[in-house]
Amino acid sequence: MAHTLTLAQKVDDLVAELSRRDQRKHRKVVKCLALLEQDPSYPSLNSHPYQTFKGPNGEPVYESYVEQHTPGAWRVWWFYGPANGEITVVDLGPHP
Repeated sequence: MAHTLTLAQKVDDLVAELSRRDQRKHRKVVKCLALLEQDPSYPSLNSHPYQTFKGPNGEPVYESYVEQHTPGAWRVWWFYGPANGEITVVDLGPHP
């Protein structure tokens, strides 16, 4: 089941910045977001619950891989909602 993807403003700004300064990383992020939109459980995303923080209404937040086996590999953090069939991407960046 495909979902509707909503990006937090800071994520949207970062994706736009990547398109100007790092095309390689931008392509990886766009691919990850497209896979997330189509199927959050897609194997290469390795989506799993992220324990450090919750969504704005206490929703569980998930972490998915943009990159693997790379120092400072990037991740995307997201939660289901607020609407049914929607995924909200709340953060994007290197794995802490």
